[in-house]
This record gives sequence, structure tokens and C-alpha cells, in this order.
Amino acid sequence: MKKILVLLAAAILSLTSCGYNTIQANEEEVFAAWGDVEAAYQRRMDLIPNLVEVVKAYASHEKDTLTAVTEARSKVGSFQVTKDVLNDPASFQKFQSVQGDLSSALSKLMVVVEKYPDLKANQNFTDLQHQLEGTENRINVARVRYNQAVQKFNTSIRVFPNTLTNSLLLHLDRKEPFKSQEGAATAPKVDFK
Repeated sequence: MKKILVLLAAAILSLTSCGYNTIQANEEEVFAAWGDVEAAYQRRMDLIPNLVEVVKAYASHEKDTLTAVTEARSKVGSFQVTKDVLNDPASFQKFQSVQGDLSSALSKLMVVVEKYPDLKANQNFTDLQHQLEGTENRINVARVRYNQAVQKFNTSIRVFPNTLTNSLLLHLDRKEPFKSQEGAATAPKVDFK
């Protein structure tokens, strides 16, 4: 009876050091790290179109405001002011209208300048660039963490005695790490045409 208990105890102890739980925990780390990679990519998918639309909307607003000011100024400049304007209610009304249009356009421009003195279209584009850079950095960090988890998992299924546990019980395959893309060694060319 003592021999059976000793053998049972030895079997239990050998199972606790067989790496089964370690392999399972390491695989879960890989899955969690992959979730982080997917989340980073999803952030990019969600963020970039929204940022592009915000920048386009603001640039459009600034363009529209400047266009309105330019057009209103042009109308005022083309309107000939003579002494007769004061005596002609229709001409006076037209004069007030074009001046009012210019005042309104300038008022919109001043609101933009007063509320956001440093906010220009190029600043929005700079902000977009920083957001994109930050998103790409998050993706890179998530990839690095994934690769670390993959390395830990792959090592855990290949070392003794875990390799026996994996080959007899689990049958798990190595996970693939991120690798550089083909042509990554060549720097991209920037073309502003």
C-alpha cells in the first residue's frame, strides 16, 4: 500500500512540474497580447477616418471663411460709392448689404481668430500627423508585446519536460511572431505632387 501511495505521490508531483499549466498560461498570454494588437489596429481604423474628417471640416471652414471675406471685400470694392448713394434708397440699401456681408464675414473670421488664435488648418494637419504617429507607435508596442508573449509560449512548449506534455497531451503548435514586411528595409519615398 505504501508503494502505491509513493507512486501516486510521485505521479502527482511529476504532473505538477510537467508544465501543463505553464503552457496553458503562456498561450493565454499570447491570446491577450493578440487582443491588444487587434485593439491597436481597431483604434487606427476608428481614429484615422474621424481625424481626417475633422481636419477636412476645419480646413473647409477656414477656407469658407476666407473665401467669404475675399468675396465680400471684392463686392465692397466693386461697389462705387458716390454722393448719389445717400439720395438713392436702393443704392444705399445695396451699399449697406455689401458692407453687412463683409462685416458678417469679418465677424466670422474674428471669432475664429479670437477663440482659436493658434488654430490654423496647418496646425490641424500637424495634430493629425501626431495622432497618426501615436497610433502607429501603439501598434508597434502591441506587436512587440505580442512577439514577447509568442517567444515565451514557443519556448515553453519546446523545453523539457513541457515538450513531453505538449506532444502527449496538448498538441499545440508554435505561434508566429510579427516579422518585418517584404521591402521594409527600403525607406519609403515622400512625394508631395
